[in-house]
Amino acid sequence: MPRLSKKTMFAIEAVLDVAFHVGEHPVRSGDITERQRIPKRYLEQVLQHLVRAGILAGKRGPRGGYRLGRDRNLITLGEVVRVVRRLEAETEPNDLSTGSPLAHEVVWPTWEKLRGEMMAQLDNITIDDLCRKARDKGLDRSERPVQPGQLSI
Repeated sequence: MPRLSKKTMFAIEAVLDVAFHVGEHPVRSGDITERQRIPKRYLEQVLQHLVRAGILAGKRGPRGGYRLGRDRNLITLGEVVRVVRRLEAETEPNDLSTGSPLAHEVVWPTWEKLRGEMMAQLDNITIDDLCRKARDKGLDRSERPVQPGQLSI
């Protein structure tokens, strides 16, 4: 199956963090970095691409930060994954010119079919769905300490 890259995980966590923590003021990237333990160099790049895609809306300045670009039940996991895939394609070009005829005629087409099926499933999962799952697991907006590997949303 296609891999879940660090950038993809960071993007999903960032969008979920914004969905949970936005209030009167936008969510600052520094707060996302702290809560989700996302390295700032990755986060800023991902946030910019999420804004360009309309998933997030950014506001500059001392009271700046991020809000969702639209209602969280209208943002799908598939959209977030596609944003990161485009970003990764820009920075990590994939050379498909190498490989055997077997790879080009059998393996890659099979892989692409599976990827398409997976993306169709991700298009049916909204940020709202994930927020509800997090609440069901007892994760909420409280500022309790986060255990390593735990999503703090």
